[in-house]
Amino acid sequence: METFGVAMDAFGDAGVSILTWDAIGDGERPDLDRVSAVVMFGSSYNVDETDLYPFLWHIRELTKEAVERGIPYLGICLGAQVLARALGKPVPQAPVREIGFEPITMTPEAAEDRLLSHYATGDRVFQWHKDTFDLPDGATVLATGEHVPLEACRVNEITWATQFHFEIDSDEIDSWLEGEDQVALERDWGKSPEAIRREAQRELTDHQVKGRELFNRFVQVAKDPHP
Repeated sequence: METFGVAMDAFGDAGVSILTWDAIGDGERPDLDRVSAVVMFGSSYNVDETDLYPFLWHIRELTKEAVERGIPYLGICLGAQVLARALGKPVPQAPVREIGFEPITMTPEAAEDRLLSHYATGDRVFQWHKDTFDLPDGATVLATGEHVPLEACRVNEITWATQFHFEIDSDEIDSWLEGEDQVALERDWGKSPEAIRREAQRELTDHQVKGRELFNRFVQVAKDPHP
């Protein structure tokens, strides 16, 4: 069950209305004429499993349309990979599976970015992915990782992608962990649920502050895409 982490509270505090689309279920695709911006959240699906899960085509088409129409877009994990595929780039398997809190390195270009300039090299962000994505043509790299080269980018002035889950909060971490086979998680991903929870105790407070700020900044982009 998707809780959207800190997103809903951040958007509520910013005074904006929210339209959600359950693309996996039977929810009707939103009319982009009704929205000022799009946030595409993550999921455990592989973006190219379109034969098995047709909704992946639908979210790819919506993403492509949003970019083409100049609607601000923010893709998180799967949402980032969907953006890359919508722009004709592959989504390969990552060099390693990342889970838990891992450090990122910010590029010089990130210092002036409208969304990510409040992150610093060495910040630990929450990861849970086995795929990655190639940089879209003309995009600017904003963050890299120790094991996965591309952690965040900006495709144009109003389109962003992050491989990491900046939206996560403690309830969502617990929900995700409880939905997994505890033994298989450590075997397949290299960290036990207990290790991930210990990391969260150290990192999550600052992580949530930065995540809320990122959403707040995205609201400002939605209100004024081209200041």
